[in-house]
Amino acid sequence: MTTHHGKLTRRTVLSRAAGAAAALAVSGVGPLMAASKPRWFKIGACEWNLGKADPSSFDVAKEIGLDGVQVNMGSLGNDMHLRKPDVQKAYLEAARRTGLQIGSLAIGEMNSVPLKSDPRAEKWLDDSIDVAKALGITLVMPACFGNGELDMGKTAEIDHLVGVLRGACAKAEKAGITIGLESYLSAENTLRILDRVGSPAMKMYYDVGNSTDKGYDILKEIRLMGDRICEFHAKDDGFLLGQGRIDFHKVRQAIDDIGYSGWIQIEAAQPHGLIEDYRAQYKYLRDIFPERG
Repeated sequence: MTTHHGKLTRRTVLSRAAGAAAALAVSGVGPLMAASKPRWFKIGACEWNLGKADPSSFDVAKEIGLDGVQVNMGSLGNDMHLRKPDVQKAYLEAARRTGLQIGSLAIGEMNSVPLKSDPRAEKWLDDSIDVAKALGITLVMPACFGNGELDMGKTAEIDHLVGVLRGACAKAEKAGITIGLESYLSAENTLRILDRVGSPAMKMYYDVGNSTDKGYDILKEIRLMGDRICEFHAKDDGFLLGQGRIDFHKVRQAIDDIGYSGWIQIEAAQPHGLIEDYRAQYKYLRDIFPERG
């Protein structure tokens, strides 16, 4: 609406600007300010794929040329060793010495000792928040595979899981830590759990290989989850990245659509040997995900 003098009112200007933004969103161009947001990508690898379960994993990562390592909290055999200050110090020293970073913290032993049912796993999750703080990182990833696999049809287990996650998130929020749930659940079912937990500290750790294995449309799922994805695993069954089922250029497009910045951790095949194959896969991903987006 214009005034009698033909000038636009402030309300009309704001209304038209909002309409233009909405039209751009519908057309797929994206938010007006999206391009101005700084973007970055770091590419690491999972400690358990580097053939080491100790700080020497950083030396292997350095030889490959990675940016860092996703470390594992430990095992039953070593009493989840990253809870120990001397072990934390050794990992921090390894990162400093190699010039690499600790990307995030995984709790892989939950595949054997399920978070959905075992009080030991509940204690580990609580402790992992303290470990993350000590390591100077902001993400912990409880793994839910094997014995820990989640089934939405098993209501009691899901109810228990939600309760455990609510308790951990109350602590995580205060500590500035994110909990990224990794499982075989679809994005839709993961969202149901996240919504029930109801905490900004609760997100999804997205593995493109696992979701492809389950027949999910990963491009649709990434866009559906949006900023509720906290980090990515890159693998593709037994294939080298870029030579199998997953088009990582299209994955990049989906990641751009949600504005993700952060780590992509390689958890991929190595049929020709770890160093050779991980160097090639790092280069492949780095060409698609440059350091600055």
